[in-house]
Amino acid sequence: MEGKINKQLKKVLKKIVKEAHEPLAVADAKLGGVIKEKLNLSCIHSPVVNELMRGIRSQMDGLIPGVEPREMSAMCLGLAHSLSRYRLKFSADKVDTMIVQAISLLDDLDKELNNYIMRCREWYGWHFPELGKIISDNLTYCKCLQKVGDRRNYASATLSEFLPEEVEAEVKAAAEISMGTEVSEEDICNILHLCTQVIEISEYRTQLYEYLQNRMMAIAPNVTVMVGELVGARLIAHAGSLLNLAKHAASTVQILGAEKALFRALKSRRDTPKYGLIYHASLVGQSSPKHKGKISRMLAAKTVLAIRYDAFGEDSSSAMGVENRAKLEARLRTLEDRGIRKISGTGKALAKTEKYEHKSEVKTYDPSGDSTLPTCSKKRKIEQVDKEGEVTEKKAKKAKIKVKVEEEEEEEVVLVEEETSTKKKKKKDKKKHIKEEPVSEEEPCTSTAIPSPEKKKKKKKKKDIED
Repeated sequence: MEGKINKQLKKVLKKIVKEAHEPLAVADAKLGGVIKEKLNLSCIHSPVVNELMRGIRSQMDGLIPGVEPREMSAMCLGLAHSLSRYRLKFSADKVDTMIVQAISLLDDLDKELNNYIMRCREWYGWHFPELGKIISDNLTYCKCLQKVGDRRNYASATLSEFLPEEVEAEVKAAAEISMGTEVSEEDICNILHLCTQVIEISEYRTQLYEYLQNRMMAIAPNVTVMVGELVGARLIAHAGSLLNLAKHAASTVQILGAEKALFRALKSRRDTPKYGLIYHASLVGQSSPKHKGKISRMLAAKTVLAIRYDAFGEDSSSAMGVENRAKLEARLRTLEDRGIRKISGTGKALAKTEKYEHKSEVKTYDPSGDSTLPTCSKKRKIEQVDKEGEVTEKKAKKAKIKVKVEEEEEEEVVLVEEETSTKKKKKKDKKKHIKEEPVSEEEPCTSTAIPSPEKKKKKKKKKDIED
């Protein structure tokens, strides 16, 4: 099949070379070329030869004596299967559909386990709420609950199998002074049944994870070494198969799983994502935030090489993956230790890099975008300035008027005092001279009667309004 001469075929052909006077009919052109080079035997390959081969296969029972037809049919079927399997490079161990199904089931089990455990904690929390705070591990929580049941049994129960002594003593102390409500035995039975379901599912999950590890090491050992079992299986499941994943470029593998973010960034013309599913690999997780993008790009490039080696290579060893991972770890170490050398110059001096400081940008809300009204024009601004000037002038006028009014009021007060003094003098004169009437002196006073201050104020206000 590969155009190589087998040992048995060599022996047969060496015997034929001495006696052969005609060209040798060959079903494969490559094999004929190799026979001609090594044994100097002329070969022929044509459609007539293919028809001859087909006739020999159909008349195999008559040409080979002493073979039963059942055995011959079984031999032909087995040979056909083995030839087709060899041509397609099919291997029962290299079935990547099992990996796709296993990783999908593992994710579903994780979701169901989380739902079951949350329901179990909430349900039993009505009876013994303090236990959830003391025991944080979900599996041990369910195991303790399954063994004890009612909180009154914690005093006599031994939980040393699941808990250390200090935690056990704390659980027993909390059970005595618990604030939980009393529940019936039927409720406890249903809660215990839920706990058994959680324990069984978690045990099956661990078994499935071991199966996935073994499958990944058999099908894609180099990918497993590079990114781990879970990330490698998720990449294969996302692409559909190992062959489809091998056809992707390194840049595609880098952002595989972040398609939504990519198209959103392209639509809004922002920065595209730097990593997708590959972000959960251990090498990317070890690196600092400053170097995550660079490490994910290098890891994607090496992972693509490992994927293609696993998909198309015949060797099933993980030596290439181990070597590439060591290179990436060394590169990460140099980046973290600031061991980047200068390209120019002697190459011995360290490159100057600034200290990385994570600055969180807090964006304030800009209310200017809320208003739908257009901005005011220059004419409006000038009118507003004129109005402001008029207002200030009016204020100044009012202040001056107030000062004048105060001065006039003071003058009026002085005049009123003078009038009161003259009236007193008149009364005294009347008492002395009852018969005499001094008209000449008093007439001017009465004739020139001073108007009241209220009338003056009204007149002045009218004048100001007219002005």
